[in-house]
Amino acid sequence: MTRAPEAPAATVPTDLATYTEAAHAGAATIIHAYSTSFGMATRLLAAQIRPRVEDVYALVRVADEIVDGAAAEAGLDLDDQRALLDALEDDTERAMRTGYSANVVVHAFAVTARATGIGVELTRPFFSSMRRDLSPVDFTAEELREYIYGSAEVVGLMCLKVFLSDHPVTDATRRRLEAGARRLGSAFQKINFLRDLAVDWTELGRSYFPGIDPARLTERQKLALVVDIDCDLGAAADVIPELPDNCRRAIIAAHGLFSELSDRIRMTPASELLTRRISVPARVKVAILARATVSAALPRSASGSRP
Repeated sequence: MTRAPEAPAATVPTDLATYTEAAHAGAATIIHAYSTSFGMATRLLAAQIRPRVEDVYALVRVADEIVDGAAAEAGLDLDDQRALLDALEDDTERAMRTGYSANVVVHAFAVTARATGIGVELTRPFFSSMRRDLSPVDFTAEELREYIYGSAEVVGLMCLKVFLSDHPVTDATRRRLEAGARRLGSAFQKINFLRDLAVDWTELGRSYFPGIDPARLTERQKLALVVDIDCDLGAAADVIPELPDNCRRAIIAAHGLFSELSDRIRMTPASELLTRRISVPARVKVAILARATVSAALPRSASGSRP
């Protein structure tokens, strides 16, 4: 009598795999609790890379809360905040080496970093800029460039590592995409400086733009800053068509959302930026995401751009 073949044994997840899956879920919960715009844009990412982008932004969010929000509200002084930030960076680097952390957000980030090639050349500038926020003194032009690189441009470069991890490109294309990622991150940060002017200046005592007194921001100064932002947005837009399909819709959407913010800041009197935070209404966000989906679906021309 012929015996029927045995059914393959069910795959039992290992302890580490279960922990990593839970860590990814925790990272996603944290970041989606803070930003509806981010959540809307990440839905346009390919399912395979969405958790990895969430892992990156969750670590950024946790570090940001140490220097900006939750830690101070809990009663921690500046020395305590610096110690926490140092410990978070040490834990992050250790986890990037070993593949494990007891902090689920750090663990999720480290797994993504190891899988995509994110290294300390990107995390160290980030933590350096976070420390700078604990010393709210005026920036020089060079200090501001370094701060924006560490606080925003490297985050764009981390995400680009994720986007390209399974999509090899030429060195020339990679350089163009890296330049675009940096310009987009720079634009996002400068827009946030302007939309968060009230909190940064009146509550945290931070002044990011050299030579500009936030309390006396003029219309001419504001417009000059918006023009600079629009130059960054334009440079970033030029390379978006070269991004892989796994992320292009999401990046078009994010670019559109921040372009809308830039336009609204341009139309808002400079004096009002000290009293209210500019935002994009939900219905406008939905329209921007819909346009991003259509735009990303258009065929590329021979040069790689879209008509």
